[in-house]
Amino acid sequence: MIYIGLTGWGDHDSLYPPKTSSQNKLIHYSAHFPIVELDASFYAIQPERNNEKWVKETPETFQFIIKAYQGMTGHQRGEIPFETKDDMFAAFKLSLTPYIKAGKLAMVLFQFPPWFDCKKENVNYLRWVKEKMGDIPCALEFRHRSWFMPQFYDKTLAFMEEQQWIHSICDEPQAGEGSIPTVLHATDSQKTLVRFHGRNKEGWLRPSSGQNWREVRYLYLYNEQELKDWKKNLELLEQQSKNVYVLFNNNSGGDAAQNGKQMKELLDIEYKGLTPRQLDLFS
Repeated sequence: MIYIGLTGWGDHDSLYPPKTSSQNKLIHYSAHFPIVELDASFYAIQPERNNEKWVKETPETFQFIIKAYQGMTGHQRGEIPFETKDDMFAAFKLSLTPYIKAGKLAMVLFQFPPWFDCKKENVNYLRWVKEKMGDIPCALEFRHRSWFMPQFYDKTLAFMEEQQWIHSICDEPQAGEGSIPTVLHATDSQKTLVRFHGRNKEGWLRPSSGQNWREVRYLYLYNEQELKDWKKNLELLEQQSKNVYVLFNNNSGGDAAQNGKQMKELLDIEYKGLTPRQLDLFS
């Protein structure tokens, strides 16, 4: 099965009725898509009240891809706000409890930074992370091209299979060592993740400084031919992996929802069990 969704639920204005409060956006989002990436967890381990709320607001079959906390992936600047790394992982795993209990955790996404390159120290860290996460399904996304250089390509994929990492496959600008190629190889027979970051090479290489970098980096609208090409790729991946989770992250210009719906139409998928849509009699 191919599941299509978006990264986050707060910035997709085309999905919400006018004047929808931020508190109610997830409810409306889940009338359109069956999965979502939770990225608030990257910036801070979320309190129980938030996790319980989001679980309760979504349909029974809804699934979350939860982004690993930045201290766990090496993005954190300075000291981590925990006594030890063990404490950090324990707190993060505890925060997943509501999703696991409700059967709504698709996977945890470990997206590593562009400076996390292919070397022994980092391979060992990936082993340690997987050990810490236990039987929680985890996806792995690289941002440094070295992992897929010819001399490491097969070894990287074999390592991911051996360690039971779900492959997070990317469509992103091909912009040197700080980007990775699209590798259409599932490393887990049950789950594969695909993330669409857009193809804005200029924005990827030279994002604007400060808070506005997101407005540039993921500014891209996929055209119909690009989506049709990816339809074939997704069908190929579905032959390798039972469930393929597809996330559109190209939302600097609000394009993710449009592309997500286009892909759903191209694949001719109708999801059951979504939140019923409220009809606006005056629209």
